[in-house]
Amino acid sequence: MKKKILSVTAIGSLFTTSAFAAPVTAESVQLSLDTMWVMIAAILVFFMHAGFAMVESGFTRAKNTLNILMKNILTISIGSVLYFLVGYGIMFGNSNGFFGTSGFALSGVEDVGFFLFQAVFAATCATIISGAVAERMKLSSYLILTVLMTGAIYPVVGHWVWGGGWISELGFVDFAGSTVVHLTGAVGALFAVLFLGSRIGKYEGKKVNAIPGHSIPLGALGVFILWFGWFGFNGGSSLAADPTLVPIVISTTLLSASAGVISSALYSRIRFKKIDPSITLNGALGGLVGITAGTANVSLVGAIVIGLIAGVILVEGIRFIDVVLRADDPVGAVAVHGICGIWGTLAVGLFDTANGLFYGGGAGLLGVQAIGVGAVILWTGLAVSAVVFAMKSLGGIRVTREEELAGLDYSEHGSNAYEFKESLMSSSSPQTANATGNLVERLNQLGTTVKQPETRKTV
Repeated sequence: MKKKILSVTAIGSLFTTSAFAAPVTAESVQLSLDTMWVMIAAILVFFMHAGFAMVESGFTRAKNTLNILMKNILTISIGSVLYFLVGYGIMFGNSNGFFGTSGFALSGVEDVGFFLFQAVFAATCATIISGAVAERMKLSSYLILTVLMTGAIYPVVGHWVWGGGWISELGFVDFAGSTVVHLTGAVGALFAVLFLGSRIGKYEGKKVNAIPGHSIPLGALGVFILWFGWFGFNGGSSLAADPTLVPIVISTTLLSASAGVISSALYSRIRFKKIDPSITLNGALGGLVGITAGTANVSLVGAIVIGLIAGVILVEGIRFIDVVLRADDPVGAVAVHGICGIWGTLAVGLFDTANGLFYGGGAGLLGVQAIGVGAVILWTGLAVSAVVFAMKSLGGIRVTREEELAGLDYSEHGSNAYEFKESLMSSSSPQTANATGNLVERLNQLGTTVKQPETRKTV
């Protein structure tokens, strides 16, 4: 009986609601569609944080996996709350040309859906730093930097470009954030790495040692998740379910990423005589970052060209940062998000079908794009340098040598992401002894101390 009453009540409420609901119009239906599309896109962008966590974990050593997972989940959590309290107001509040002055804690803001979409963007910018400083930065120092990135540094850049600030008034074009999101995060990552220093064993004199990640399959999974989420990242930036614009944006996103994979694979084959898996995977991300600024402004052919060039400059960018600058970036975040972000922003000045240099628009837009890039690099570099320098002077930003060698999983969290087990075969053959020794060596490199088996004595 109780179930029947509830059923009748529910049905009655439906009829009551429909009787007093506002009339359905073409405008209300369009508004509903626009809102749903932006919400779906926001969920896709949120899911990208799983991709970042997988990429960073797979491209680094197993003994630091738990620390990276914690950094990523704390970044999205802290970033969301801070962006709600202050970041959104600075980014989209009443403009004085440089920062917003209203809308803090969404006071007076009616479009909560727009806030949600922008909040997951803010956290994306901050998490770029996580991979670059992996395996040696104190968790507390990273979280302080995250607070300042999501609460102040990134929102100021966002206001300049998307909030009616001075760069937007010049005619700067950054549809989904090659500069606003990716370059800002990459510049923050670069200056944090320069103050932090390289991992133990990365550089020996003039020699650069490779420190392989523990799981390329995990990194590949992360790349696919990021690629999937990027359709929402770029597509949702239309802020409307536009049947003409959204398919173009998603198509240029797909083509540029695909071209980035192809060119990075081929160029690494030419450059290093082998197709490098980690570089090829990063090639997809380089192509995605490269197209993000102009995804709605370039043709499909232009998107392919942008992706092809992004894949090549990615390879050289990683090498330049690693060998010339000697900035130890375990996941290639600075090259992917920074160098490809600069290229993607400048590429708008070349390939924009309305005002680009290659379409008869002259060099005016290209100059504006260059000004915007330079301003963001200057602001972010100075702000992050001041923050990191202050933290380094007051209490240090790096874990101890012993903690780094043992792995941040144990030193920062008192646990490990993986449990290593060794199966020793009771054989005295040289092959078995060598295999056992190699296993012990590998586990010790991962930060797990394994006791060497005693040598049997033959009587």
